[in-house]
Amino acid sequence: MQNFSVRVTGDRPAPFQQIVIPLSDGTKLTARLWLPETPAASEVPVVLEWIPYRQSDGTALADSMMHGYFAENGIAACRVDIRGSGNSEGLLRDEYLKQEQDDALEVIAWLAAQDWCNGNVGMIGISWGGFAGLQIAARRPPALKAIVTACSTDDRYSDDVHFMGGALLNDGLQWGAGLFTQLGRPADPKHAGQDWHDIWMSRLEGLEPPLSGWLSHMERDDFWKHGSVCENYNDIECAVFAVGGWVDGYSDPILRLMENLNVPRKGLIGPWTHMYPTWGQPGPQIGFLQECMRWWRHWLLGEATGIMDEPMLRLWTGEDPKPDAASPEIGGHWIGLDQWPSQRPETVLFADDRCLCETPGETEREIVLDSPLTLGATGGEWCPLDAGGNGPEFAGDQSADDGQSLCFETCCLEKPLHLVGHAVLRLRVAFKPGRALLVIRLNEVLADGRSARVTFIARRLRRLEGIGPDEPFDVEIPINAVAHRFSPGSRLRLALSTSYWPMIWPEPTENAIRLQPGSLKLTLPGMPTEADLRQPEFGEAVHAAPVESVIHVAPEYRRWMTLDQASGKVAVCSQDTPSTWEIDGLKITGRYDHDYAILPRQGQSARAGFQFSQTYERDGWKVSIDTDTQVCWEGGKLALRSRFTAHEAGRLVFERNWTQHFDY
Repeated sequence: MQNFSVRVTGDRPAPFQQIVIPLSDGTKLTARLWLPETPAASEVPVVLEWIPYRQSDGTALADSMMHGYFAENGIAACRVDIRGSGNSEGLLRDEYLKQEQDDALEVIAWLAAQDWCNGNVGMIGISWGGFAGLQIAARRPPALKAIVTACSTDDRYSDDVHFMGGALLNDGLQWGAGLFTQLGRPADPKHAGQDWHDIWMSRLEGLEPPLSGWLSHMERDDFWKHGSVCENYNDIECAVFAVGGWVDGYSDPILRLMENLNVPRKGLIGPWTHMYPTWGQPGPQIGFLQECMRWWRHWLLGEATGIMDEPMLRLWTGEDPKPDAASPEIGGHWIGLDQWPSQRPETVLFADDRCLCETPGETEREIVLDSPLTLGATGGEWCPLDAGGNGPEFAGDQSADDGQSLCFETCCLEKPLHLVGHAVLRLRVAFKPGRALLVIRLNEVLADGRSARVTFIARRLRRLEGIGPDEPFDVEIPINAVAHRFSPGSRLRLALSTSYWPMIWPEPTENAIRLQPGSLKLTLPGMPTEADLRQPEFGEAVHAAPVESVIHVAPEYRRWMTLDQASGKVAVCSQDTPSTWEIDGLKITGRYDHDYAILPRQGQSARAGFQFSQTYERDGWKVSIDTDTQVCWEGGKLALRSRFTAHEAGRLVFERNWTQHFDY
C-alpha cells in the first residue's frame, strides 16, 4: 500500500462556528459552519454534508480538513448532524427515511436564505452522505445546484452493504450492529446543555435494532426501492459528480449513473476502497479537493473552470496487482471516456477441459460443485477499512481458496488482455433446493503463482418458474465491473464456488450445484475504442489543517483465523483494542470485536457476533454504552439477538434485549 503524501495547506485550522438550525416542527439540528475569511464573491455558495456521525467529535478531524479547505478557497461549508444524531434533537430510527429527506429540504432552504449566501447550495458526502446527496437531489430542492456523491448507490438492494446478488453480506450485519450502537449515543452536554439527558433517554427508549428491519426484507421490495434513485433517474435535475473505487463495494452504481442520468455528470473510479480519493487506499492519493473546488466554482459560482470540457468518466485501469491482505498494490494508469457505455471489442472464452480457450473444447458432461463452507478466508471484507480500522481487510492471495474451487484458466498470456466493464458468465446449472449460492471470481495468476482477485460477484440463484428440482436451466450473470489489464506472462483464472465465508452468509441446507461446463461462455469487454489513454495525472493530494486532538491510547487492530483440526470449524476474529482520544475536552474510549465461525459441511452452524463498547467523558460527566449482536441459525430461521446497555457515572440507566427470527 502506498504511503500517504497529503500536503496540509495551512498552518492553522480554518475557523468555524457551531450553529443551530431550526426545523418547522420545532426540532433543532446542530451544525458546524465554515464561512470563508476571504470570500470568492460578495455572497458565496455553501456546500452541505448531511450525515449522522457527530460533527462535534466523531468526524471533526475529517470535516475540518475537507470543509476547512473549501472555506480557505472562498466558499462556505456546513456539516449538519441529522435528526436524532450527535447533538441534534429528535429520533433517528433507520437509514434514509423520508423524514431525513424532508428535514434536508428545510435545511437547504434555510442555508440558501442566509444573508451571506448567494442562494446556491451543493452537497457532498461519502457513503451515507453520498446516498443522501442522490436521494435529496431526487426531491429537487430549488437551491440545490450540484452534488458530489462518493461511495454510494442508486439501488439500495442490489449494490449496498446489505446484499450482493440477493446473498446476505456479513458486512451488512456488522454495519447493522454498528448503527445500533450509534443510535444510542448520548448528546454532549457542552453543546446540548442540560437537555442532553432528556435527548439521550429519548433515543434509548425509542431504540430498535436496525437489523430487524433489514432482515425482514430479504427480497427487493418497496422497503429497498425507497431511496433507490434508479426507480426514476429523471427525478434528478442537478449536476452529479459520482466518485468511488474498484476495491470498494460501490463502483457499479457510478457506471449506471453515467449511463442513465440525463443531467450534466462526471464519474471518477480509482483503485481505492471506501474513502475519499484524497486519502485513497491503495494509492495513489490524488488532488480530489481541488477537483471538487473546480466543480463547485463551475456550478455554484458560474466560473469557467474547464471541468465540464474534460472526459465525462475517468477510470483507473489496474495492472500488475500485488495481493496482500494488509498492504495491496495496484499499478496502472488513468483513461478517459466521453460516454458510457462505449464501444468495446470483446474476448469470448469457452471451456476446454479446465482451460479457457477462444473455441469450445472437450469437457465433462457435468460437474457437481459443492464447496466446503469454510472457503473464502482469503477474501477479506466486502468493503475494506469501512469501519475505519487499519487491519488486513483486503483480499489476499487467492491460491488457497482457488484450490477448493472449480477453476478454469487461460494459458500464459502472450499479449495484454483488457477488461473494461462487466464480464458476463453464461452457464447451464441445476440444483435441488429452491435457492443456491454461486460465487464467481476472476483472478490474475501472476508469474510467481500468486492469485490476485480482480473482480467477483455472488449470486443467490433461484430456480426459474416451471423448473423442477435438479432440472437444468441457463443463467447469465454479469460480474462486478472493473478496468484491468492482465499482463503478458499472467493467466486469467475463473474460480467458481458455492461459498465465500465469512464475507457471504451461507445457505442453511444442501447447496450443491450441477454445472455443465460445455455451456460455459465468458465474455470480456475490452478497452473502449474511443478511450483517451493519455489522461494527465491529478494534482497532489491536499487538505486543510485539522482541528486539534490528542490520541492518548492508539488502537491496535488484529485479525486472525483459527482451525479446529478435529471438527474442521473455522473461526475468523477481528478486534480493535481499546483506544482513547480527546477532542475539545471530550475523551472518547472505544473498542469493537467481531467474529465469525462455521463448520465445513453444516450451513446451519454459521454464526456471527459483534460487540461494541464506547465511553464519553468530560470533567464531572461520564457515560458509557455497550452492545452485543449475535446472528445464527435456529430452527431453519435466522436468529437475531441484540442487547444494549447504558451507564451514567457508573450506574446502569438502560438495558434491553431483543430476540427475533427471520426467513431466509
